[in-house]
Amino acid sequence: MHRLLLIALFSFLSCLQIIAQVSFSHYVKQTADDEIIIFFSGKMSDGWHVYSQNEKNGPTPTTLTITSIKGAKLVGTLTADQKPIKKFEEVFDAEVMYFEKSVLFSQKLKLTDSKYSVEGYLEYGACNEQNCLPPTSVDFSYQGEASAPAEATEEKKEETATTQASVTSDTIQTNIISKDSQISDTSIIAPTLASPSVPVSSSESAIPSLWTIFLLGLVGGFIAVLTPCVWPIIPMTVSFFMKRGNREQGKTGTGRNIKGIRDAVTYGISIIVIYMLLGLVVTSLFGASALNALSTNAFFNIFFFLLLLVFGISLLGAFEIVLPSSWTNAIDSKASQKTGILSIFLMAFTLVLVSFSCTAPIVGFLLVELGTSGNVMGAAIGMLGFAVALALPFMLFALFPAWLKSAPKSGNWMTSVKVTLGAIEIAFSLKFLSVADLAYGWHILDREVFLILWIIIFFLLGCYYLRQVFKSNFSHLTSYILHLTSSFLSFAFVAYMVPGLWGAPCKAISAFTPPMSTQNWHQEAKGTIHNPYRDFYEGIEAAKAKGKPVMIDFTGYGCVNCRKMEAAVWTDSEVQDIINDEYILIQLYVDDKTSLPQHIKVTENGQQRTLRTIGDKWSYFQRSRFGHNTQPFYVLLDSRQTFTKGEGSYMHAVLQKPRSYDEDIAAYIQFLQSGLTTFQNK
Repeated sequence: MHRLLLIALFSFLSCLQIIAQVSFSHYVKQTADDEIIIFFSGKMSDGWHVYSQNEKNGPTPTTLTITSIKGAKLVGTLTADQKPIKKFEEVFDAEVMYFEKSVLFSQKLKLTDSKYSVEGYLEYGACNEQNCLPPTSVDFSYQGEASAPAEATEEKKEETATTQASVTSDTIQTNIISKDSQISDTSIIAPTLASPSVPVSSSESAIPSLWTIFLLGLVGGFIAVLTPCVWPIIPMTVSFFMKRGNREQGKTGTGRNIKGIRDAVTYGISIIVIYMLLGLVVTSLFGASALNALSTNAFFNIFFFLLLLVFGISLLGAFEIVLPSSWTNAIDSKASQKTGILSIFLMAFTLVLVSFSCTAPIVGFLLVELGTSGNVMGAAIGMLGFAVALALPFMLFALFPAWLKSAPKSGNWMTSVKVTLGAIEIAFSLKFLSVADLAYGWHILDREVFLILWIIIFFLLGCYYLRQVFKSNFSHLTSYILHLTSSFLSFAFVAYMVPGLWGAPCKAISAFTPPMSTQNWHQEAKGTIHNPYRDFYEGIEAAKAKGKPVMIDFTGYGCVNCRKMEAAVWTDSEVQDIINDEYILIQLYVDDKTSLPQHIKVTENGQQRTLRTIGDKWSYFQRSRFGHNTQPFYVLLDSRQTFTKGEGSYMHAVLQKPRSYDEDIAAYIQFLQSGLTTFQNK
């Protein structure tokens, strides 16, 4: 009994410490006769941060969803008034981006009619070093008439969503729920099944630096140089320029083939200009923001998947992707008729057309990846790197002709390069299919299926290298060593991925594989947490039937600290045994984007809110039943108590003071054991 009194006292004291940690307000300004801007002003207390709209590596990004719009259309995407802070997070093996203290988001709209109306909501995720708030939405609704620009059509910044929290001695942040909070639909806690929706969002992918983009393009260019469509052309082209220069040298009597070198360098620069223009055309036609929007669109991800799959199969030799021969002949004819720089430029353009079957898969992959990077110059800078690498051999061999004698001769090794590229391209195409699979909830490409396909692809690639080893028959030592090494690396990579079928993290490829939450095979493996319930009442009924207490894990797919706890604490064998054997685990994801069959209106803190997704439902459930609003949040419950679907706190059933983020394994074990002791003694 005294434990329950302590829990009640703890909750009461937490509710007295109301400190607004994160708050957002919104207002609208008309900036032109046919233009308005909606502003979202966010303020964060010390230690708290809100994730950027460009965040794509795990945490919940700031997104804007328009539910209704008339007489206006969006211009661009949601933007921030400052650059985000970047920090590497080991749990996601990537940089995350966020804002501290304050941030001002804005969305521009163009008015298309004399009257307009727009409704929607801004959703954001916020964390500190110890806890995360669930995704919080800020509803807004504006309507008006187009008129002369004003300083502000609504200077009053309506406070529509304020996250209130407090920090206790146990670092548990508490969201205050007023007494008038009520549920207008008591079925809110009932199980719901619905197909996932893909909302129109301004979320963008994490933006790499220009140097990273340039280096990625450079690597692609060097790979393209080694293909059968480019490498054999290098000595022929350089020899042509040097012979033409020698003829000029004989006429002028000069001692150095300056003209041959100059023509080869001009040829290389022409290649750079052509591919640079290609990158600029892609950016100008679509724009970085439009390309990024496509990168998160399920239909276009399917298109990218099919595009890269076709490119990959072509590299494997099933067919060749070639441009009409009339194009090449026409450009080649023009080049022979012209003289000077224009002639050399047309020769470079001929190379681009002739090598299309080998370079198109690499260029296509780079344009998809770099064009959707979120960086406004991504495609152009990537193509610059690609072209520099492609042009460099022509320039270097012209400057140092003696190197041509020691350069590797064309041969079967170039076929191995094409096969390798084909296998890699097919493997990477699955990444885009995975995005669409997750968006629509098809579950055809869960993590273990994805890994199986990669294992098959790279196992077959290893077999191909091994076959080349036996074919070489020691006759070509260099080829023998290269193929043997490649075979070893392929099989080693396969061996690395195999444990991932049963839940191993495989961190080296975690950026490409579906999330661990889609994994199925690891659930009954030794040393893992067994399959949890995803619905509160289903879990309660199972616990009553087995006579066990309940452990609720309020978590999120994008919760950084949740993943840290799972990696640092739940991997402990004693923790796993207690949770698996002694408790019924219920995991409730507060950022589950699966749509509810019907939106639910609730009144909270005197304001009406709309619950649109299963994540909204569980987030509200956490606040209204347990008075807390952060993740991870662990609650131990006595399943023998009475739980209603109406209003009321469930703190009467709590076995032990709830825990939040804390990587102390010994303390976590004590927390679980204390809950069991209380359950057995009651």
